Amino acid sequence: MSILQHKAPVCGVEIEADQAAGVSEYRGKKVYFCSLACKEKFDRAPEQFSKDLEG
Repeated sequence: MSILQHKAPVCGVEIEADQAAGVSEYRGKKVYFCSLACKEKFDRAPEQFSKDLEG
């Protein structure tokens, strides 16, 4: 079984969706976070991190 990992856009760590401290949606995609502080920072200015979500 493979584990799908996601790169958290604020701090850049790889995290598993089921281990995420928080989740937001941006342009129809789920974005996963390692901490609530990173999620709050992203939610205040998602466009600042959007280049890290491309691809």
